[in-house]
Amino acid sequence: MRIKYIAVIGMLSALLVVVQVALGFLPNVELVSLLIILFTLFFGKKTIYIIYVFVIVEGFIYGITAWWFNYLYIWTVLFAITMLYRKNKSGIYWAFINGFYGLSFGALCSIPYFITLGIPSGFAYWVSGIPFDITHGFFNFAIALALFRPLYYLFDKVKNHSEILS
Repeated sequence: MRIKYIAVIGMLSALLVVVQVALGFLPNVELVSLLIILFTLFFGKKTIYIIYVFVIVEGFIYGITAWWFNYLYIWTVLFAITMLYRKNKSGIYWAFINGFYGLSFGALCSIPYFITLGIPSGFAYWVSGIPFDITHGFFNFAIALALFRPLYYLFDKVKNHSEILS
């Protein structure tokens, strides 16, 4: 991997950490999902490096506990969904994907609880978070609806004037 890609991966991972920490005081309002979608659309498979640098730094900041293990796979799920549908450039389409992802975030996070603690505990964990998942889904949808097109345009403009994104 070339040095410029390593630098870009570091900067974009840092961007994910900064927006996550900056919005941390707002429950279930985040830009990380939208940025991972955009990174995947423009960087393709290299986004995996961005995701895992972000997850490792999050572990250093907040500690490696149960939530951290969820981050090891939940962002990869969003990456995989985006890779499957990457040819679609519609802002409304990605707003719905981002909203649905936020709505399903709690279900994805409950998987280890289903496995380690059993079906009743996993179900209880998931159901207790449904109000937060609804909020998460709503804000993910609204944020993507408002910001996908301008950010996509910005990334596209940078791509057309730089070899880094190509």
